[in-house]
Amino acid sequence: MPTLPPERAARSAPAPHEVRELAESFGTDAERYDRARPGYPRALVERIVAAAPGREVLDVGCGTGIAARQFAAAGCRVLGVDADDRMAALARRHGIDTEVAAFETWEPAGRTFDALVSGQAWHWVDPVAGAVKAAQVLRPGGRLALFWNAGRPAPQVADAFAEVHHRVLPGSLAARPPTESAVAGYTALGTEAADGIREVAGFTEAEQWRFDWERVHTRGEWLDRLPTQGAFTRTPRAALEEVLAGIGAAIDAAGGSFTMHYATVAVTAQRTGTR
Repeated sequence: MPTLPPERAARSAPAPHEVRELAESFGTDAERYDRARPGYPRALVERIVAAAPGREVLDVGCGTGIAARQFAAAGCRVLGVDADDRMAALARRHGIDTEVAAFETWEPAGRTFDALVSGQAWHWVDPVAGAVKAAQVLRPGGRLALFWNAGRPAPQVADAFAEVHHRVLPGSLAARPPTESAVAGYTALGTEAADGIREVAGFTEAEQWRFDWERVHTRGEWLDRLPTQGAFTRTPRAALEEVLAGIGAAIDAAGGSFTMHYATVAVTAQRTGTR
């Protein structure tokens, strides 16, 4: 049975999974999160389903069930797990059976699955403890698939957005220079996830998948989505309103909409062994 390895070296700064108040800030407006956040490429869902030995799927950090509904539509039976009861309640309203718990302490009660997926959420899970639990609940041949959407608009729009963020929220996560690639940031999260998998017996070597796609966002769509991003979920209301006004003006200057170039990056491994 997979177990936790010896204690890892201390970090100089807290890891995302150690900042619980940020991890659980997305549920402050679960309805907005559900309508504004994008889904995932159909090709990703199809590839995960094809790589799994069956159709029983566990969605970790399922939120409002955005990814879970895509897997259900692909013919899977999905169970969601999320630490935020507000997000879980909305997932249930969408027909996704969802249990409230942090994944590391969630009790599977003997249940096992053909695939464990996590969209935009695995960085809120301890990468080693999460891999241990994943190995415990996946059947032999089961597929672990962790994925994130990384987006970037055209340089001119990215520069205009960055100017607003830097002016209103200097030094914040949102104010990072536009030269810092979102894909690189999420790829780094994927590397941490792969390192966690590597520390746990019971998985093949992790692979990285990437799916590129585009979506046009109108002014209204983007301003609805912006408050759901981690850089803004705890921003004071007055500052958030100033950001929204500035971003709205930038989108107006771009013609009222803009194209976001997305890369969905995934880290995946197969459960080895027998039971």
